[in-house]
Amino acid sequence: MDLVSESSPPASNATAPTTTTVNGVGGGGGSNSVVAVSSSSSSSSSPSSSRYENQKRRDWNTFCQYLRNHRPPLSLNLCSGAHVLEFLHYLDQFGKTKVHNHNCPFFGLPNPPAPCPCPLRQAWGSLDALIGRLRAAYEENGGRPESNPFGARAVRIYLRDVRDFQAKARGVSYEKKRKRPKPKVNNNDGAMAAAATTTTT
Repeated sequence: MDLVSESSPPASNATAPTTTTVNGVGGGGGSNSVVAVSSSSSSSSSPSSSRYENQKRRDWNTFCQYLRNHRPPLSLNLCSGAHVLEFLHYLDQFGKTKVHNHNCPFFGLPNPPAPCPCPLRQAWGSLDALIGRLRAAYEENGGRPESNPFGARAVRIYLRDVRDFQAKARGVSYEKKRKRPKPKVNNNDGAMAAAATTTTT
């Protein structure tokens, strides 16, 4: 699901990117126009692969713009997992996914019967896909794998916690469906059938 945000005041320690384009939507608006992030995946087909590369490039430009607008400004080589977490928290203000609080009567209901004041957040799937693309882009732009802030342990723990809480709050499951094993052909049965046919003839 595409999550497109509207103009919003900047975060306390960072100003919003000026002309950000994420999700394949052009940021043609004026200053402080931001487009939030949604999940995207690559495939073996050329069009899908091209969309993935374009999305990854836009995500990378968005993050670099965030670093430049950070107060104080941050250089990429000084970026750590803590700064990545700040970026993810910053993106939450542009989220479109309702995440119920513990004290909300609709906590755990996948289809709430009425509106509630609970906050909108970035969906876990969107953040997980975003981090995957930024992790790849970091190394493609000269970063060393061993110092990749997007692969930091703190980032992995944060994503896991977001997944678990959103699953409970929204009453949904993020567990991957296991593929059913294909039935195995019994060679002995085939041999016996062939022998029976030969005997009959």
